[in-house]
Amino acid sequence: MEEPIRILHVIGKMDRAGAETMIMNLYRTINRSKIQFDFMVHSSEKGDYDDEILALGGKIYHVPYFNVANYFDYTKKWKEFFKSHSEHKIVHGHIGSSAAIYLKIAKKFGKYTIAHSHALNSTIFSERIKYGIVSYPTRHIVDYFLACSLLAGQDRFGEKVVKGNRFSVLKNAIQSDNFSYSDEVKEKKLQELGLKDKFVIGHIGRLALAKNHTFLLDVFKEVAYKKNNAVLVLVGIGPLEDKIKQKVKDLKIEDKVIFLGLRKDIPELLQAMDIFVFPSLYEGLGVVVVEAQATGINCIISDTVPDEVDIHADLLQSLPLTKPASYWAKKILETRINNRYSRQSEVIESGYDIKATVNWLQDFYLEQEIDRIRN
Repeated sequence: MEEPIRILHVIGKMDRAGAETMIMNLYRTINRSKIQFDFMVHSSEKGDYDDEILALGGKIYHVPYFNVANYFDYTKKWKEFFKSHSEHKIVHGHIGSSAAIYLKIAKKFGKYTIAHSHALNSTIFSERIKYGIVSYPTRHIVDYFLACSLLAGQDRFGEKVVKGNRFSVLKNAIQSDNFSYSDEVKEKKLQELGLKDKFVIGHIGRLALAKNHTFLLDVFKEVAYKKNNAVLVLVGIGPLEDKIKQKVKDLKIEDKVIFLGLRKDIPELLQAMDIFVFPSLYEGLGVVVVEAQATGINCIISDTVPDEVDIHADLLQSLPLTKPASYWAKKILETRINNRYSRQSEVIESGYDIKATVNWLQDFYLEQEIDRIRN
């Protein structure tokens, strides 16, 4: 039996975050007799998906986190790796900050290289400058470019790359079957969370600057003032968790804000929510909004979220962040909670079903391998 092509995915750590979850969706669905994923992670710690990766036949390798000061050690580790691992013909890079280093080394060892943008750069000027300096050379090194949206591609690779013939948008597809809405599932999850008869506003995302939790809490405070049974459910972890919890205390809404941390039951939690609010400062895509729409929930999002997130199910309201919290609260309270039903057909028609994305990516990988053999 012919061995599968082994793809080396370069990532930070395989935890339950947006890009990592998307990669796992691809990995679970792809024909693993033809394509096998391995992972180079920038961490010595165990990731949330590590056990599943090993069970699916993948291998996990480790390099230190790149911090500029360890440049020489970092490059040495990569050179040593490629000298002893000739089995990876394609290197698919998801870490942008050091992509110009590891993908350049990969090319010297004859690998086909892919740079994949999953997000926009920070809105903080100093951080954008630092990231730009180390990542800019990537656009002159790699063989092909992928991004979760046009905006994410333009932001990282530039207009010239995006308009060229070596760029594609690879949609952050979901396993749409998992997000099929059920009244029974909703009632069961509400019972489990103790939220029966509550007006549940939900948010799923890393507790980090980009997700704009500070503003979300201001919005919720306005909603709770007018709707006594309103609760805010926050799913996720992150570096700002302590600050966000402190703001909850400062606003005196501790009894109305529920921190659920990292969860495996995202489809069920989305079904338990009455409205999904996503006021991000910036997003590469925001795939959780696609997941939310798949369950038939009304979503209020910031106008900084790329238009590609809309699956055309008439469930989105896009609001400017220049409007005050009171304006957002008013829109939330005015939103009609209609009878819910699954929107799988809209997910499929919009190209966000995992099967279509996997078919494209699998054919792409195989095509590069065939070209390599011919050359």
